[in-house]
Amino acid sequence: MRYLRSRRRDAFVSVIAALTLAGIAIGVATLIVVMSVMGGFRAQLLEKILGLNGHFTAFPVESRLTDYDEVVSRIETVDGVTAAIAYVEGQALASGVGTSTGVSVRGMDFASISKLPALLDAPVLGGWDEWDGSGGVALGHRLARNLGVSIGDRITIITPEGAVTPFGRTPQMRSFPVSVILDLGMVEFDSLFVFMPLQAAQDYFRLYDDVLRPGTAPIELDPLDFDALDKDFSDDYERLYQASSIEVFLDDPDATETLRRPIAEAAGRPLVFYSWQQRNQTFFEALQVERVVMFAILSMIILVAAFNIISSLVMLVKDKGTDIAVLRTMGATRASIMRIFCVTGASIGFLGTAVGLALGLVIAANAEALRAWVSDVVGVALFPPDVFFLSELPSRIDPFEVFFVLALSLGLSFLATLYPAWRAAQYDPVEALRYG
Repeated sequence: MRYLRSRRRDAFVSVIAALTLAGIAIGVATLIVVMSVMGGFRAQLLEKILGLNGHFTAFPVESRLTDYDEVVSRIETVDGVTAAIAYVEGQALASGVGTSTGVSVRGMDFASISKLPALLDAPVLGGWDEWDGSGGVALGHRLARNLGVSIGDRITIITPEGAVTPFGRTPQMRSFPVSVILDLGMVEFDSLFVFMPLQAAQDYFRLYDDVLRPGTAPIELDPLDFDALDKDFSDDYERLYQASSIEVFLDDPDATETLRRPIAEAAGRPLVFYSWQQRNQTFFEALQVERVVMFAILSMIILVAAFNIISSLVMLVKDKGTDIAVLRTMGATRASIMRIFCVTGASIGFLGTAVGLALGLVIAANAEALRAWVSDVVGVALFPPDVFFLSELPSRIDPFEVFFVLALSLGLSFLATLYPAWRAAQYDPVEALRYG
């Protein structure tokens, strides 16, 4: 430690050591903060995406999904399945006060909404009371702002899949009051989704079949029998509603391949299952590649600081040549000389890593507060939600990643001491004293 203290004769060496320590601290802190933010970003995206969309999405094949209630009940009996919901979904155009935008209309009953905490706790205006019979819709606060509507206002939803006429299919257009305004915490969801009671959505998208009741004879009408033509045959038919698909939620998001077969067998009917990894494969692979690249790039900061350790120790060895010679003549072995300079260089790395660890943990734990403060100071929106999907800067400290960063820093710091320490051990005492 005496070699690292600043004295007039070797002040330059001590300054280099201090700068090296600062470089290691900055590198470690930067790595911890960046990896924590990127890990939090991935976790938040996964939580938001899987908060509304299940770990499996099941689509019907061979026949329409009219028995969705029974299928949902059977799937929920599988171990590892937390919930299953049937819903209706379709694309439409929503029109508000002087503006229109494309939306995704999703029909869900309150029993299904109650299984999704991300949706159940999302209302900022209005609520889910008497939702199934309300006849209203729920939409994200960003979509409501874009359409210029609030609670009690009406929006018009238009879809091209309307009634079939002799002149072709006509657009379906209906007006609905806004009953609930949501904050789902993700820009894409808050700007895209319109939620509607399940049966209202089934009626709107015409997802039903009118079939004869059991025991009722098929109707054959004589076009000349005007009395029969005027008769109301609605009591002879029953309406079978159908769902678009079923979302399945699991205890473990990574257990999709393990549970795929048991869930398919429990469903009791042909279904095609798409996991969340299949739906979002490209997106999450891109995030993973970005994390690896950022880690590799930012690790260069620590590597540069490690080279600074080499340079500072090389200069220290030259400056302390006479001292090394005196120690050798007193009986110090080459191993002990190497140990002195290894400890000297490693202490720089250890102190720098400790400072960087403390600094990085503090910044990572307060990332959102620091972002808001910096945005207020400079007057520029950092981490804008419209670009990064989330409304806040997420941060999640992963102990394994922190340990890996510390091991990398300490390992590079120790390796950087080996060459200067070896050079010091090779000093010839006679030559050093002669020319010292």
